[in-house]
This record gives sequence, C-alpha cells and structure tokens, in this order.
Amino acid sequence: MTATRVLVLNSGSSSLKYQLLDMRDSSRLATGIVERIGERTSRLKHTALTTGETRETAGPVADHAAALKAVAEELGRDGLGMDSPELAAIGHRVVHGGSSFTEPEIVDDAVLAEIERLVPLAPLHNPANLTGIRTARSLRPDLPQVAVFDTAFHTTMPESAARYAIDVSTADEYRIRRYGFHGTSHAYVSRETAKLLGRAPEDVNVIVLHLGNGASASAVRGGRCVDTSMGLTPLEGLVMGTRSGDVDPAVIFHLTRVGGMSTDEIDTLLNKKSGLIGLCGDNDMREIRSRVDEGDEQARLAFDIYIHRLKKYIGAYYAVLGRVDAIAFTAGVGENAAAVREAAVAGLEGLGLAVDAGLNAARGDGARIVSPEGARVTVAVVPTDEELEIATQTYALVGASHDLT
Repeated sequence: MTATRVLVLNSGSSSLKYQLLDMRDSSRLATGIVERIGERTSRLKHTALTTGETRETAGPVADHAAALKAVAEELGRDGLGMDSPELAAIGHRVVHGGSSFTEPEIVDDAVLAEIERLVPLAPLHNPANLTGIRTARSLRPDLPQVAVFDTAFHTTMPESAARYAIDVSTADEYRIRRYGFHGTSHAYVSRETAKLLGRAPEDVNVIVLHLGNGASASAVRGGRCVDTSMGLTPLEGLVMGTRSGDVDPAVIFHLTRVGGMSTDEIDTLLNKKSGLIGLCGDNDMREIRSRVDEGDEQARLAFDIYIHRLKKYIGAYYAVLGRVDAIAFTAGVGENAAAVREAAVAGLEGLGLAVDAGLNAARGDGARIVSPEGARVTVAVVPTDEELEIATQTYALVGASHDLT
C-alpha cells in the first residue's frame, strides 16, 4: 500500500488546528480544531469530510499532548487513525525559519534545535509550533515530521529588499532583517494566479495581497518573492485588524520618554490595540463597512487609512516589478470584501488597474477574475489554501526522501 495521506498541524499557544488530506487528489478527509488548551473550558470540533459528520466535545484538555491524543481518537473513530499505514507524514506550520530554512525540512534534532534558536524572533509562535512537533514525534516516532516555514517563500528576496538600513554588524549580531510571513499563502496564491491566467508561474509577475486580520503584500517575479511588507516580525507593513503596520520607529522612543510606557506596554499597543481596532474600535471589515454605510465618520477614517496604505504598497510593488500581470486578493477580507478591492485600485487606471463592478460584486468559491475584459493588468480573487500548500510541500519532500510503498 502506498501512503498518500498527510496530517497538517498548526499549533498555537492554546489551540491546535488540523487537517487530514489525501494527496492523490488533494482531497480533505477530516478537519478540526482544539481550542482553549490548558483551560477547563477546552473544546474540540471535528468534521469527518468523508461522511459530513461534525462532532464537538467539551472538557479540560491539559496540554498539546492531550489535544493531539484527542485528535487521534476522533480520526480513529472515522477509520482515519494516526496509526494508519496510509499516513505518509505529518506537516507542521512553523512561523519563523529565519535565514536558516529556505525550504521545508524533515525534522530531526538539529532542525528542532535551530527552530528553538529562532524563538526570540517569534516568541509567541515558535514555542507553540515546537510543542506540536515534539508531541507528534512522541506519538508517531516512526513517521516523518516536516516543518514548513511561513518565512521560507520570502528568502528569495534580494539583500536590497531584505536588509534594513542600520549598522550592518548590529543587524548581523541580532539577526535583524526583513523575513516576511504568510509565505505559504503567498506561494500558493501566486502559483494559482498564474494557473488562472493560463501561464507558467515563471512567466508571471504578481502582486499578492493577503488581507485577513493579519495582512501582508508581496511582489512575486516569475514565481519568486522579491519583496514583502512584513519584516522582522509580522508587525510591519499594511494596516491590520489589531496591528499598526508601518510607523515611525521614533514613536516608540516618544511613548517611552513622554508617555512613560514600558516596552511590554508598547508591544501590546502596536500589536493588539492598533490597526483597525485602534482606529475605530472594530477589527471586522464587515462591521466597519456597515458603519461606513450608516455614516459613521470614525469607521470611514479607519477604512480610508486602511485603503491608503494598501494603495501605497500596490504602487510600490508595481515599481519594484516593473511589469505586473496580475494583482491577487486573498484571505478573509481580500476574498470577501468587494468594497476593499474596488477602493484599492480606484484611481490607478493609469497603471492598467480596474475592477468590473458586476464581476467584483459577484460571490464565488473559486479563483475568479474581477477586472474588465481586456484589462492590461488582471485583478483576481484567489482563495488561499495554506493547509493544502503545507501538505503539498510535505508530501513532495517525503516522497523524494523516503520509500512510501
């Protein structure tokens, strides 16, 4: 029997998301999430896509090890157990791979140690990712575990884009550079956009706009990232749900000296109390648009600031690429907020950018073009699929390195 299934795990600090895929046809067999791990009110929601059945259980889940064991039990109830010989590998989302990891890696002790060394660059994410990997290794030590890094797709950026203009020795000592994030999404969407155009990724220049509660932009030339908006951390770049995006670094000094705020307080301000929620008290674009339609000026200003920043990055990446074949909107806001797409390209007709009002307003599940017929630059909505990208990269690596028959 050939092993063709991949279990994808995304371990957060108090959650564990998972999907089981069959790589023969990239179909999903099961999906679910364990929430509030470590609390008395933990909850597991599991959907077996083979039957359409959804089950929910509530009760304390002590830690990630207990969470993964619960997931294994649910999969087993559907005949999809983690002990199945059809399971080829487990793919893990790892947020920060630094400059060390440019491709997915089969996890061994050296890889684990390097991910641990990168914890200071992603203190909220990498520890949880490590916990998920270690837990999975303990349950299936015989199975390949693959780390797929959010940052890997962006390691093709030239030094002129990746370097900050600070003292080189200081930057090198503390590993300060632009790493970028959402890399699995940008990789998947840029490739799917080329497919939508009927062209090879190597022949297409794409600006990818991943717009969710976290938001990032990338300039992709011939399938390779040449610039991205997030930097050392996911804080830099676009206006996001709760993150400020770009600010003058001296704002931090000012808040310290004049406001008497601590480093932790400023960190919380910029990451959790800024962006849309800081501007208007709401970080749900649907609610913000509803408020705008009702004449709420604070919501209108928040929306305008969001769009202004987005438009600046579109223009900047147009200049970086020189030629743009398509702009792809993806993630929750990008895929569903027609008003954001319309406003983002409004006034950029001179660059060949426009949306067709009817196409833009129409709902759809798959990748679709929303620009007018014959437009110089295609504007597209391309649903992202980070789990499928992780599974694809995992299976490709394991298939190349192991005999799965």
